Amino acid sequence: MTGSTDGAPHDFAHGSMRGSPHGGAIRTMGALTAGSLVAVTAYTVALGGDGWLWFGWVVLGLLTLAMAVTQS
Repeated sequence: MTGSTDGAPHDFAHGSMRGSPHGGAIRTMGALTAGSLVAVTAYTVALGGDGWLWFGWVVLGLLTLAMAVTQS
């Protein structure tokens, strides 16, 4: 095991989302973004639109996108 200090094999390709140590965080952020889109849409349909909710969702989406772009 050359170059590994934690005893785990590191045979993933460089830049691969699947082997990236931050891939789980990006998937979590993606799921949170998608879930919040559903929640904001349901709130808008049931109770009417709220600009701050949509603004917050756009910010969350941009943060998720930025994380995905910088990790790949």
